Amino acid sequence: MKKAVTSRESTVRVTRARAAASQSSSSEPSKPHKNAKRFMQDENKISATATTGVQKKRRAVLKDVTNICCDNSYKNCIVPTKIPRKNSMLTKKNPVKSQQVYIDIDSDKKDPQKYSLYVCEIYSNLRVAELIHRPRFDFMETVQKDVTQSMRGVLVDWLVEVSVEYKLEPETLYLTVHLIDMFLSKNYIERQKLQLLGITCMLIASKYEETIAPCVDEFCFITDNTYTKSEVIKMESQVLNDINFHLSAPTTQKFLRRFIRAAQASHQSPSRELECLATYLAELTLIDYNFLVFVPSNIAAAAVFLARWMLDQSSHPWNYTLEHYTNYKPSDLKNTVCALHGLHLSDATSPLTVIRSKYKQDKYSSVASLPSRELPETLF
Repeated sequence: MKKAVTSRESTVRVTRARAAASQSSSSEPSKPHKNAKRFMQDENKISATATTGVQKKRRAVLKDVTNICCDNSYKNCIVPTKIPRKNSMLTKKNPVKSQQVYIDIDSDKKDPQKYSLYVCEIYSNLRVAELIHRPRFDFMETVQKDVTQSMRGVLVDWLVEVSVEYKLEPETLYLTVHLIDMFLSKNYIERQKLQLLGITCMLIASKYEETIAPCVDEFCFITDNTYTKSEVIKMESQVLNDINFHLSAPTTQKFLRRFIRAAQASHQSPSRELECLATYLAELTLIDYNFLVFVPSNIAAAAVFLARWMLDQSSHPWNYTLEHYTNYKPSDLKNTVCALHGLHLSDATSPLTVIRSKYKQDKYSSVASLPSRELPETLF
């Protein structure tokens, strides 16, 4: 009977009023604070840590909500492993190659005269422009009927003498020859007007490159007044309109200056002899019509290559610094270097001696009289 009463009472719903009445009437001692149990657990953990020295991981209310494996489940954790590739560069069969390092020739970023911040972009644009604005290398066979290759060589040789007489900049001479070839690539001209074209192109180049350019009367005077002032001005208008006033042409001289600087990066002091020899070899190509098949940057790189080999044959003339700044490998320069070397050998017997005489002066260290040797195939 008591068991039935107990089970019946346990099923009775306890209301707030009955709970308050039972608390007031109860004589039992007050219960501890609801957080006392957690406080005692923390105290036990601290005492256990002090005795054993090992602190167990504290569990959150919602168990472990972190991404760290618990002590009891570390066996079930999956640790990802890297599967080595068959063609991996880190394997023993394929060891990592040592990275080639070039010498930075544009390290002086604070000097505004060296335009180091954007020099790479300038020469990248020049490499594109030299392919767009270049004369035809077959205009003697397709366009010109009265002018020959030898006549062009005589004209350029004479213009070199004029540039020395008036102390013109090298850029002026290179731009003059470029304008002559551009005009001859599109227009037929008689041999009687070839010298007129030459002095007119030098007049235009002088106005573009020189600080103080010679006047028209001076160019008429150097031709023994063969042409009048009005004829020169008329030809000037024809040349400028033919090239659409595009005068910023990437010539060999523009590339040569930077390539020589890259070649001398490993030198403690700049080599005057290397600079003069490379300049001499590059200037020889102005006379030869056959070098129009090569772009200016290729000729400049070949001149530096051959000059370094002629001055020092104990080591290879090309290095990673030159390859980086010229974007040419030795194999890319083989045809140009061989042609330039042959031109240098034949220059000793050539009737066009102005360039050779120019570089025999004392200020050029007699680079034109260096002995010539055969090019070994191992260079390329």
